[in-house]
Amino acid sequence: MKLLVCISVTPETTAPIRFTEDGQSLITEGINYIINPYDEWYALVRAIELKEQHGGQVDIVHVGPASHDVLLRKALAIGADAAYRIDLQPKDAWQAAYQIAHFAQDRAYDIIFAGKETIDYQGALVPGMVAEMLHLPFASFINYLEVEGQQVTVRCEIEGGYEEYRMPMPLVVSAAKGLAEQRIPNMRGIMMAKRKPLEVIPPQEVPAKSECIGFEKPPQRSSVKLIDPDNVEELVRLLHEEARVI
Repeated sequence: MKLLVCISVTPETTAPIRFTEDGQSLITEGINYIINPYDEWYALVRAIELKEQHGGQVDIVHVGPASHDVLLRKALAIGADAAYRIDLQPKDAWQAAYQIAHFAQDRAYDIIFAGKETIDYQGALVPGMVAEMLHLPFASFINYLEVEGQQVTVRCEIEGGYEEYRMPMPLVVSAAKGLAEQRIPNMRGIMMAKRKPLEVIPPQEVPAKSECIGFEKPPQRSSVKLIDPDNVEELVRLLHEEARVI
């Protein structure tokens, strides 16, 4: 099997989030970056498991700057065979998806994996865009995937349950929690990763489809209000006028 995993890079969830005075960009000083957990823990690991079961190769592709190479080496240490970095800081999901689709179109991958979303923007846009650009079937938010011959059985999360599909390869899937179990790179994997190929690819010239107007933080949460249990009228008033839930 020939498998491709789309890797994105995000700030750690505990990173300090600050924006420039004009609100146009994130201040990256003091921020540690990680592989997006949905890409690493579920998409990448499930692809590696399939390679172990059926043979083949797992490639990873990332659209981003050279500073992210150390994280691509981590993905190689976990078990990917080769890494490709498209040398572009994408301005939106469209640019990222276009670069990935152009990279993958002539490489005959059986399954293209991505995480269901990134933990910073939470857009869940890129995998579906890649599938559309490549004219491939797409299954989103999957937490189960098995391969039998040229058919793939997947289960997709829905409210209150799941839907199960049988789909032909090639296809694109976005991985959700439960698809695989996180793997930690061991010393052998770390040493082997140093010898695995990491190729830098020039980007395609394609404009972004959207423009960032500005960033702003959500308003701070108000302090907790304690209501006397006998003062039902005050509770009802607050739920109606401030919480606006009744």
